[in-house]
Amino acid sequence: MFNGNLTEEQLKNVIQGPGDVEWKYEMRRECQEILPGLLLGPFVASKSLETLRSLNISHIVCIRDQKEAFSVKPRFPDQFMYLVLDVEDNEEQNLIRLFPSAKAFIDTAIANGGRVLVHCNGGISLSPSFVVMFVMQHYALSWEDALHMVQNRRYCISPNGGFLTQIKEYEAIYRANRAVSSYPAMPRNVSRRKRSDDDEEEENRDDDRKRPLVDHTTHTYRPMMPVSVDDPYAMET
Repeated sequence: MFNGNLTEEQLKNVIQGPGDVEWKYEMRRECQEILPGLLLGPFVASKSLETLRSLNISHIVCIRDQKEAFSVKPRFPDQFMYLVLDVEDNEEQNLIRLFPSAKAFIDTAIANGGRVLVHCNGGISLSPSFVVMFVMQHYALSWEDALHMVQNRRYCISPNGGFLTQIKEYEAIYRANRAVSSYPAMPRNVSRRKRSDDDEEEENRDDDRKRPLVDHTTHTYRPMMPVSVDDPYAMET
């Protein structure tokens, strides 16, 4: 779901975000809307059914360290659609491998008019990394602009060093995928024609190898006679 219709000025405004928001420490325990239909926050924000309903949340991405699975878990599975990702909240965790499933879940939800909350335990490092990668690809931003965009809405985010490295790497990945998808495909009939020409050329070579010797003066077939090494006149003409 690439939004490539924004002007440079509009993108600048998107990255800067609302300038009239005064960030307060207690807002860490709340969720913030990063782009239309996508919200980011801590686990505590997903525990209040009243809050979720007031925000018209329909889908929730629950990203948790495997050690937290006993407490960080879907609280209202009969009320919302959930995607649960079990990861390790450390710098060695591969987020890029897990991101496609999260992106597909978010894309589908928003495309169908839903609103998605993405959360981890604190909403500081793990879940923000996924959201930064999402908005980076959604708006075709650099990793710096994507990070600033999310930070300008949820000021407390701070991906760890390993996650930040992967965010940088993902910019090259998504740009390469976009370049490949935009490259015009070669018509299939061209490859078939080339194969047909190659086959015909090969057949012609086979015919040349099988063609009998011909007397070019009479255009008649003249078989080669065996030559005896014992005949002293064998080589005379």
